[in-house]
Amino acid sequence: MAERLKPRTQELTRAELEIMQIMWEREACFVNDILETLPEPKPAYNTVSTVVRILEKKGFVAHRAYGKSHEYYPVIDRDTYTQGFMSSVLNNFFGGSPSRMVSFLSSNKSISMEEADQIMKLLKK
Repeated sequence: MAERLKPRTQELTRAELEIMQIMWEREACFVNDILETLPEPKPAYNTVSTVVRILEKKGFVAHRAYGKSHEYYPVIDRDTYTQGFMSSVLNNFFGGSPSRMVSFLSSNKSISMEEADQIMKLLKK
């Protein structure tokens, strides 16, 4: 019988995350600001606008209206999202065990002595 997965924090799609990264950096921006920041090939204005409205509907961003223009800003900060996302990964893939997660990461990517020392310092806190 399959192990039942714990409820997940609402995850962002790749496109949503790319736009949120820009919004977290800029703190507030218009769709044109986001579009200028995106790498080539740039998506259409309407595509970016649609993704931003989806993010607003999901509760990740809000806006201030200036006539017909909307300035968007993040409502959820990067650390809050990261904490929820990583907690979901930890619970759903590693049974809530940080040691299983570290073991997995270390077996799939060589960790330098500096990184191992940093991990040990973090664990001691």
